[in-house]
Amino acid sequence: MRVAGADAIRIVQVDGRGPGALPQGLLSSAEAVHRQLRPHLDPDYASQMARILAGGAGMIVAVSGDRVLGVAVFRWFENTHAGRRFYVDDLVTDADARSTGVGAAMLRWLEAEARAQGCGSVELESGAQRTRAHRFYFREGFLITGFSFKKALQ
Repeated sequence: MRVAGADAIRIVQVDGRGPGALPQGLLSSAEAVHRQLRPHLDPDYASQMARILAGGAGMIVAVSGDRVLGVAVFRWFENTHAGRRFYVDDLVTDADARSTGVGAAMLRWLEAEARAQGCGSVELESGAQRTRAHRFYFREGFLITGFSFKKALQ
């Protein structure tokens, strides 16, 4: 599928604070796209996303007509390292819609939201194996600024 330019892409903000904030059909479509990046998400996707949104995250979906083309989950917070931070937990475009402007449209929305929240940058992490995504981030002006470390607790 080709998206005929950014005009065909509509960004819908999901408001997790109210009941029925995301129509069930749109939530199901968002789930299918989101699982392309995060296959391990809870089987009860709607409940998991409700908890994440209630915990302070935001969510957008990129749509064309009634089809979800992309999903982003984000948050802003303040810490001692960087001050006011805007962090993108997840940014995924449906595999059939990649390289059509969907990711760039979501990033433009996220950048505008970061500015509106008083943040000076947009930050995200990307798995070391996701080289195609890295090319996209570099093209969009992102830089590698550090390493992410993780220790599993048993």
